[in-house]
Amino acid sequence: MIPYGKQEISQQDIDAVVSVLKSDFLTQGPQVPLFERAIKQLVNAEFAVAVNSATSALHIACLALGVGKGDVVWTTPITFVASANCALYCGADIDFVDIDEVSYNLCSDKLEQKLLEATAHNLPLPKVVIPVHLCGQSCDMQKIYDLSKSYGFSIIEDASHAIGGKYKEVAVGSCKYSDITVFSFHPVKIVTTAEGGAATTNNASLASKMDLLRSHGVTRDPELMNQAGEGAWYYQQIELGYNYRMTEMQAALGVSQMSRIEDFVARRNQLANRYDEQLQNLPLVLPKQIPDSYSGRHLYVIKLKLDEIEASHTEVFDALRSNGIGVNLHYIPVHTQPYYQKLGFIKGAYPQAEAYYEQAISIPLYHHMSFEDQNLVIKVLQEVVI
Repeated sequence: MIPYGKQEISQQDIDAVVSVLKSDFLTQGPQVPLFERAIKQLVNAEFAVAVNSATSALHIACLALGVGKGDVVWTTPITFVASANCALYCGADIDFVDIDEVSYNLCSDKLEQKLLEATAHNLPLPKVVIPVHLCGQSCDMQKIYDLSKSYGFSIIEDASHAIGGKYKEVAVGSCKYSDITVFSFHPVKIVTTAEGGAATTNNASLASKMDLLRSHGVTRDPELMNQAGEGAWYYQQIELGYNYRMTEMQAALGVSQMSRIEDFVARRNQLANRYDEQLQNLPLVLPKQIPDSYSGRHLYVIKLKLDEIEASHTEVFDALRSNGIGVNLHYIPVHTQPYYQKLGFIKGAYPQAEAYYEQAISIPLYHHMSFEDQNLVIKVLQEVVI
């Protein structure tokens, strides 16, 4: 089975992790700061906070921005559920903005329309908007940023798919157009730390708050404590935090992987361009790249032109899998999940997202994929849809 995504672990990566296992620190040692430094240097952000998952990063990012009961957060329905769940963790409400039919990202025009309608009807405006860079391609961050200045919301970029990408020649994660950016390092992502995530920001206060929240809300910093220390052992819990720390082994793997990230993303783009060339005459809608964007190319999503294919969406999906092509579907619209239906969301509310779901399939793409394997994917796809 050729998987839709797969990590590459080199001997360099293995040696880095083994070195930590032989060291004095398995947690809270020097590797996490080294990994954070590598992220900051890559994206040109002032601060990076590494944690045990992108979900954790989203949670503490929301908390750092003051999201709580009575607030509402807006995101896209085409994402993994964590992009929406993070608001609920904070006691806030969640709402969605439909997607752009070309990029499949949160639509900035629909966001503007929703903001205008909310203002006109005296409805709550979002405390935070979470644009998700689906498949590795940036949302229209310039317009979203401009809207944030007009309507007073903060921005968390969910760049779980997009490390190594660029928008308007600026690295995704620089936070030029946002308050905080979140990355994922799950094994199928562009860089892996097994499980892991990180948040970048240029705001020292937000960075300090997230640093505190990832480790129980506990500090040994005299400037943050309300009294002088009682001895070398002394610490204080000053916030209700969490154990979201990244281990030293994860960070060492991340440091090693980050040294190759430019090659990873370049190879993904090479493979994606090859798909573009080889699949253009099939009854498929191929992913389009917006101007001024360099995608991390985490996923390659095709949409089936079902009116030109004899098989159904499910039949095409199953046929590909039965022929050894490990396709997947990213994502089931969040608002159609049973939990969100219980919150009052209904099918039909976000038609572009639902139309996308009825046609989309993610085909295999990972940076160490061979041309031979890619040729097999193309061959089987041709046989199934023609």
